[in-house]
Amino acid sequence: MDKLAAELTTAMVSAAFGATAARGKPRDNDPFRVGDYVVYPTHGVGKIDRIGSEEIGGHRLELINISFNESKMTLRVPVAQARVSGLRKLATPEAMDQVMTILSGRPRTSRLMWAKRAQEFQAKINSGDLKAVAEVCRDLQSAANGASPPSYSQRNLFELAIDRLAGEFAGVVGTDKADAIVRLTQKLTDGRTADNARADRADSNAQSDRVREEPEAKLAEQPGSLASADT
Repeated sequence: MDKLAAELTTAMVSAAFGATAARGKPRDNDPFRVGDYVVYPTHGVGKIDRIGSEEIGGHRLELINISFNESKMTLRVPVAQARVSGLRKLATPEAMDQVMTILSGRPRTSRLMWAKRAQEFQAKINSGDLKAVAEVCRDLQSAANGASPPSYSQRNLFELAIDRLAGEFAGVVGTDKADAIVRLTQKLTDGRTADNARADRADSNAQSDRVREEPEAKLAEQPGSLASADT
């Protein structure tokens, strides 16, 4: 049996009713429709099962009913507040390409204490912003893949972020979540491999420069050398 994800409070109903009354004719150029797969910030990808009028708290409202299969949960969002709440349709393929670029980039480091960083990561995950979620995956991947011992909260945040990202990736490219996780994780791994290779080349070039400079320095120090004579 489905669980109700959120109860509509009196304040929410009043706000939605006020927004509906003030809105007049709909101006949404890309309205939500039954059958659409959508993203709700704190729950991830769901499917719109019904859009219809219901009486709540003495007011008749247009509500969007969204089901989340994995959690067996149903969420009701007033149409008048759908955009404000962060509800959106799935990303475009072009946006997903940008996500893949982010995943292959270099992780960003921070000097902040972990408690503060964890709050920032959680806020990004719950923002519903696809690029922000990708940044969390990128920045936490090194801790999650065994490069350094991850804490429970680090791994938990990484797994939550990759799960959210995979749910939308699967819907955009037309695959299942398991395959999406494999492909996204591989993209992260490829990015770290390329980054390490660049770092190794830089170290090798720096070492070669030092090797070339050492004989010249020794020659300059020898008595009778041109460098000594010049001084």
